[in-house]
Amino acid sequence: MNLPGRETYDDNMAPAPMPLRHWTRAEYERLVDAGLFREDPVELIGGQLVVAEPQGSYHATALGAFDDALRAVLPAGWTVRAQMLVALDDESAPEPDLCVVSGRRGDYRDSHPARPALVVEVADASLAFDRGPKASLDRVVEVYRRPEPDPSMPYGWRYGWKTTLTPASIVVPLALASVRIAVADLLP
Repeated sequence: MNLPGRETYDDNMAPAPMPLRHWTRAEYERLVDAGLFREDPVELIGGQLVVAEPQGSYHATALGAFDDALRAVLPAGWTVRAQMLVALDDESAPEPDLCVVSGRRGDYRDSHPARPALVVEVADASLAFDRGPKASLDRVVEVYRRPEPDPSMPYGWRYGWKTTLTPASIVVPLALASVRIAVADLLP
């Protein structure tokens, strides 16, 4: 039976796509400040709210190893932030596992950092997402550099350079050329 004002669909008709709400970083930060995401941690990527993956023990251990290694080699004037918002642009506010920013924690009391010197994403179950929209190998560190425009990518850019480092390698952050980090120290 058809009700007035209601369309019927047969099995061969596809439903119309649902409209998505595009969020700005300013709107997202107001929602965060109002406490709307306490139950379900989310981050803003390209104007879309993305639910954060829960952390398994391997992820937590790797995150801790990276944190320890970075803090051990960073010179004064640099801060490691763990799972805290980065104000990348007007429609993205990711919360990378770790990022290194210049200055002290108090420098970001009124606004989140916008230009991290180093971003770390520990990926196990979320590797496909971390390599793609956000940007399984075992016990390696992938280093991505040279962001460049790419209209074929979901958010319009990609990295032009990538290398994979094994535990025997050393990584040197571009913004901190005097810092040498043993990849073995980063992997659980």
